[in-house]
Amino acid sequence: MPRPAVPDTNLEWPGFARPELVAGTPFLIDPVFEYDVELNAFFRSVDMQTKARNTQVGYARDLAAFLNFVAVSRDRTRWRDVNEADHLAYWRWRRIDPQGPHIQGATWDREVAAVDKFYQWQVRAGHILTNPVPHRVRQPTPFGAGFVRHDSSTTTPATYSHDAATDRIEWLPPQSYRLWRDVGIRGYRADGVHDTGFRGRWAARNASFCDLMVRTGMRLSEQAALTVFDVPAARSLGGYQRFWLPTAISKGRSARRVYVPESVIADLIGYVTLDRAEVVDRARACGRYEQVRRPLVIPDPHSPVVVQTRSGLRSTVKVSNLDADERRRLLIDGPDGLTPAAFWLSEFGTPMAVSTWKDMFAVANTRCRRAGVPLSAHAHLLRHTFAVVTLEQLQRGHISAMTEMTAEQRGQWTQIFGDPLDWVRRRLGHRSVVTTQIYLHALSELEMETRMMLVPNTWEDPRDTPLDVFDVATENKTQ
Repeated sequence: MPRPAVPDTNLEWPGFARPELVAGTPFLIDPVFEYDVELNAFFRSVDMQTKARNTQVGYARDLAAFLNFVAVSRDRTRWRDVNEADHLAYWRWRRIDPQGPHIQGATWDREVAAVDKFYQWQVRAGHILTNPVPHRVRQPTPFGAGFVRHDSSTTTPATYSHDAATDRIEWLPPQSYRLWRDVGIRGYRADGVHDTGFRGRWAARNASFCDLMVRTGMRLSEQAALTVFDVPAARSLGGYQRFWLPTAISKGRSARRVYVPESVIADLIGYVTLDRAEVVDRARACGRYEQVRRPLVIPDPHSPVVVQTRSGLRSTVKVSNLDADERRRLLIDGPDGLTPAAFWLSEFGTPMAVSTWKDMFAVANTRCRRAGVPLSAHAHLLRHTFAVVTLEQLQRGHISAMTEMTAEQRGQWTQIFGDPLDWVRRRLGHRSVVTTQIYLHALSELEMETRMMLVPNTWEDPRDTPLDVFDVATENKTQ
């Protein structure tokens, strides 16, 4: 039977006949290892397919945890039979049960959101009649809050927490960050002397990765997906160099410019010239890049464009339009052979995974703990550090410049240079300045600590002063 005529469509595309199946889409199986079509239809819906891959996996993980609980503890082997009592039992176990995990409010809110979204979709699809997650009327957003909700729902899950610490963030002062990096990443001791027993082969690469993150505020998933076409690799006359973080790899489609200081650029060039070149040569010598499955090849090293030919049809795709998974299969066909386009490479010459970077932070924290350094860090903490330190410096300069201006001059200054908080918002890729305002709380705490240092320590009762102190004072007065 002939295929239907579809204009401008490549019928040889493997997914033409099954467009709903997307590679990498998560799925769940029930306790008897059966695949439920209606359950997994949720992950193939428009609501989920338009989300980032990590978000999809997070939804699947949280939903699986809930369904496992009701299957084991509530004897609900069918997800359709779950009711409100099952949801409340899960809430008690996760939040207040003495033998439960006692998770934080923000974690619980994320889990509830995933389960609620799943069952709301199943209700709309006609697979079930009611949502087992109870709802209450949503409180109206205060006027002038500067945040507009993207959904039109007037209700919200009733079990949402009230203790999600949205204004509490962790960050490190620059001096503390350098100590954590030098001890945990670079293999120094707490006294600044290099540890002769340190065997960290990739300390320079890892330190450069952390420095880039703490000086730019990029997210871990964004920075891990960079290619050699994204990162500046030439020394300039000083100051900052900038590059464009494309929509395809930015969270929430928050494409933006990233500013990299000259000192970090120098370290990145050193990594490309030495460590990265070495692992590429070794991988190329053993033919590792020829073994990449479904590679995306760039024929011209000077033009970041993928060229593919299938069934006689030639297509081109810009590297900036490729997502993180596609970039892992991206190769450059240069004069010396195939080379990965990914900027960060492992010791095997292959792209570094996000999970590997997380392990690096865990190992660094362990090293600091063993060295007696009471510091720990993770990728998002470095992002927070960038935000707090940058905002503090911008606020200080902003206030200093505006104190000597008239009201009209201050207005012109703000129009030209903008507000410091909004500048940090754009560097972080936040949609709303309300999200960025959490860092103002960190500045308030920093100001409070500074003020507390000025409080005199004169609260001791003189009657508790040892007698020998009075004897010495009397002696000195007599002399």
